[in-house]
Amino acid sequence: MNNTTVSAGPSAPGSPQARALSAFVWRSVRPAIGVVGRLPSGVLTTLPVMKPALNSSLAAVSPVPRGTRTTVVKTRFGDGQVRGEWVHESRRNGGAIPDPASGRSILYYLHGSGYLICSPRTHRGLVSRLVRRRGIGAFSLDYRLGPVHRFPAGGDDTVRGYRWLLDQGFAPEQIIVAGDSAGGHLAQDLIAANHRDGVGQPRAMLLISPLYDPSFDTACALERSGVRDPYIDAAAARRLLRLYTGGAAADHPRMRIQLSPEMAVPDTLIQYGAREVMADDARAIHAGILAAGGRSTLQSWANQGHVFQMFPYFTPDSRIALREAKDFLDAYVT
Repeated sequence: MNNTTVSAGPSAPGSPQARALSAFVWRSVRPAIGVVGRLPSGVLTTLPVMKPALNSSLAAVSPVPRGTRTTVVKTRFGDGQVRGEWVHESRRNGGAIPDPASGRSILYYLHGSGYLICSPRTHRGLVSRLVRRRGIGAFSLDYRLGPVHRFPAGGDDTVRGYRWLLDQGFAPEQIIVAGDSAGGHLAQDLIAANHRDGVGQPRAMLLISPLYDPSFDTACALERSGVRDPYIDAAAARRLLRLYTGGAAADHPRMRIQLSPEMAVPDTLIQYGAREVMADDARAIHAGILAAGGRSTLQSWANQGHVFQMFPYFTPDSRIALREAKDFLDAYVT
């Protein structure tokens, strides 16, 4: 893999599909997040009541391909619980729940959320498109979210989920970890935890619009420089993230995660939209992997916003970016 930064994909920011997606987001999801971000802190605790509507809106514009099957997991493991779902194709299409004895790879997926919303259901379409017809399945983790649960609950769940997969018989080299937004932050936390505990690292890592700085200071600074994300208001998002991070210091080792040369950092592909306020987060992670001696390719998609890959019917770049991601996965799938 090249340790390079590339601009990828032809963009069509003025296409009817792209305008429709932006209009949908501005009419529903983004204003809702902005309004919530301006509410008094006491009212913000009612966010769980609003989550079903937000999640339904996101799921509606990220459809699940036909033939996709899911198998729910909810089990005790270690000092807590592992929740999530296996995403795989129907047996008719040659798919089944992954079997560790087969030696085939699996995707361990960590959904984005701002640590507050979303679930495996909202990201089922994206996850199924990543593994579709690759002969592999994915385990999509349902980790704990704020404001009911606080930092580092999501990170602890991510580590527990990975150890559960190992306990099921999957070898580290069979696992490719992937995540978008906050899920990208969880993936980095997992790499650091594996190193700390002497646990084998996953074979590779795919990060989509990943979060580096949960204090959101990095994103707010980029927004102040003039960047306007079509999906995210940085100031509002920072207030929301605090419902999860609480009083955690920005330099806490599990907030801005520092990779180091002694870590076996998996080969990584990072994709982000050039218009998003988290663009500097993606660039910081890329630089950190290279500084740690790892291999990373950073793809910047012009005129695109946060996790545009979720919306295959609204912008052609979504499908092109997913093909790039699947080509990356093919290089590491066993």
